[in-house]
Amino acid sequence: MVQVAIVDDEALVRAALRSILESSGDIQVVADCDGHQALAVVTAARPDLVLLDAVMPGPDDGLSVLRALRALKDPPAVAMLTAFDTSGHLRAAMAAGAGGFLLKDTAVGTLIDAVRILASGGTVFTPTVARAVVDGFLGEPSQYAAPPAAAAARDTAAGTLTDREREVLRLLAAGEPNAGIAEELRISVGTVKDHVRAVLRKLGAPNRVAAAVIAHQAGLAGLPERP
Repeated sequence: MVQVAIVDDEALVRAALRSILESSGDIQVVADCDGHQALAVVTAARPDLVLLDAVMPGPDDGLSVLRALRALKDPPAVAMLTAFDTSGHLRAAMAAGAGGFLLKDTAVGTLIDAVRILASGGTVFTPTVARAVVDGFLGEPSQYAAPPAAAAARDTAAGTLTDREREVLRLLAAGEPNAGIAEELRISVGTVKDHVRAVLRKLGAPNRVAAAVIAHQAGLAGLPERP
């Protein structure tokens, strides 16, 4: 069973998400709470994944809770949920270590599949969010965009990847979890993990999301060009 915690300031939203996810048969919501209770509840429940509302009132807002969760000794995967697409929240959440960003109007089947992927180590963005990742981190001037010297260094680092590591990076950037990469490349999950660690080390990427962004920057991922 995939174990999930839901953090949202609206009880009705938490109840709706619980009903949707538990209808899958292989996802269990082990806890739900608002932002004020999040750190204590998640620490006690130890879920595989936290679905976290990106916009909550007060000091315990989505980004504050995300940073606190990612600072735990053994942090769960965290995906941000929001009712609207906002590049500002997206950039800050990705920089803080979010593994995905989903709109609350995501179709039921897509949401369930996304939870499975995120819980197994994958990276998930809705299509509009995936475009915003590339634009927000790489295509627009911002505090998260790499300066020219850093971008050149990353291009050089990307050139040191082996053919297999480039394949792994391409699939990682597409949001595939380790199991999906293993199936696609016909190798073991353990071997995939070794390749992912090597890719992160060579690229100087702190996590899979950062590696996915670098893959797009280096032309190794395949998102369509801007019109």
